[in-house]
Formats: sequence, C-alpha cells, structure tokens
Amino acid sequence: MSRIAARFAALKGAGRAGLVTFVTAGDPDAATAQAILDGLPAAGADLIELGMPFSDPMADGPAIQLASQRALAAGATLASTLDMVRRFRSKDAATPIILMGYYNPIYSHGVAAFCGEAAAAGVDGLIIVDLPPEEAEELAAPARAQGIDFIFLTAPTTDEARLPVVLRQASGFVYYVSITGVTGTASASQDAIASAVSRLRRHTSLPVAVGFGLKTARQVAEVAGVADAAVVGSAIVQRLAAGLDANGKAGPGLVDDVLGLVAELAAGLCSKPQGSLPQ
Repeated sequence: MSRIAARFAALKGAGRAGLVTFVTAGDPDAATAQAILDGLPAAGADLIELGMPFSDPMADGPAIQLASQRALAAGATLASTLDMVRRFRSKDAATPIILMGYYNPIYSHGVAAFCGEAAAAGVDGLIIVDLPPEEAEELAAPARAQGIDFIFLTAPTTDEARLPVVLRQASGFVYYVSITGVTGTASASQDAIASAVSRLRRHTSLPVAVGFGLKTARQVAEVAGVADAAVVGSAIVQRLAAGLDANGKAGPGLVDDVLGLVAELAAGLCSKPQGSLPQ
C-alpha cells in the first residue's frame, strides 16, 4: 500500500478528514524551508504538498507566486527540492509528500531521471497543474512505474462528459479546485463544495481533497464534513511572508508561527489526539 493510501486509510480509521498543507520548497531560504517542512507533521499536517519553485506559476495567486520568486532568488532548484524530501524522509517514513508544480522543470530535467530520483527521495505523488489528461501519460506512466501517484485536478467547470477523461488516469486522491481562478483569491460556498464532492464520489472511489480558497480553521472544518481532506496553501504561505523582515529574511519566531497556524487549522479536524497516526 502506498503512503497516500495508507494515510487515507488511517484517517478513515480515526474517523476524521485530513489536513493537506502546501509550502514552497526553498521559501524563504533552504534552512527555514526545511525546518517548516520537518515540523509540519507534528503540527497537524496529514499530507504535505511541496511546491516546486517555478518562474511562471500560472495557476497560483500572488502569495504563491511571490513564494516561488523568493525561493528561486535564494537558489532553489528541482534538485534542491528533492534534497529537501530526502532530508524529511530520513526523519519521517509515513507522512506522504506530493510535489506540486509545473511540467517545464521536469521536462527540462528529463522525465525518466526525475521520476527515478523523486521515488528514491521519497516522493509519493505528483500534481502537475499545466499537464492536461490528454498529454499526461508521458509523465504519469513513468511516475506510476516508480510507485508515484499521479493526482489530477477537477474544477467547477469540469462537466459530466469531462470527468471520466480526467479521472481515468488518476490515483492517490482527487484534488477538487473549489473556485474558478488562481489560488488564494476567493472562497467557494459550503453548499457548492458539498454538491461538487457528492458528484465526484459518483465517478470515483478515490479520496477527495478540496483546496483553493481555504484560509481559516472554520473553513477547514466545514470542508472536512463533506470531503476526505482539506487543502490549505496560500494562508500558510502568507503567514510565512508576514514573518519576513524588511530584507526578506526569516525573522525570529517565523517557523514557530507558521507551524502554529497549521496547528490551529488542524485542531478542529481531530476526533483523536494529534500523533495517533503513524509518523
């Protein structure tokens, strides 16, 4: 069983939905980013999306665009992102890590080499937001061959005819983008999310995670009532940015502040104490 499948099975056994957190690799610098990543599971993250810094993150709103810019300016690369995963995996053998980003850096690196290196580092899944299902097999097939789940996005505009095409190659879980637009700019109504999740469940037995626009513990708890996981990214990245000094450097307490926010987001989800899932 993959780490992603095992984690969702454990969440189901614990009687709760999961919290998926997003951070950008290398933001604002390698050491601070590693400290945040390493601290996320204890703070309450059940699965982790690690953004691969990219110069043109077209699906992302201002907060995550700026995070990519900070990471790239600090020297982050695809190789350093995989190094982060390796260091994390030396301490945590259970928490799934999903790399989220864009196809260009992977294509430039070499698809086969990337998939092998990602699997060896301990990556569990990929979300490549600019690779549509019709074009995905050139990455999805070698990823699956390495035991890496390929996770697809669905959206409010994904109609009944389109859904089977999107879901045919999906594994791990289905990511429902709850708004039309970029990350961190708006929030969908609870009724709209509940209806969308119900529709997705008619098409797939995979867990459904809901993201884009979730910022508060209340929103996370509401999504947890209808979905298998809630995804928070921009709010975490914004909290990190608020802890930078005038020179863009990590200020004192930044790591603890970011992890404190994650703990607040996670607090409403747990019917069992934090730490009851394997680490």
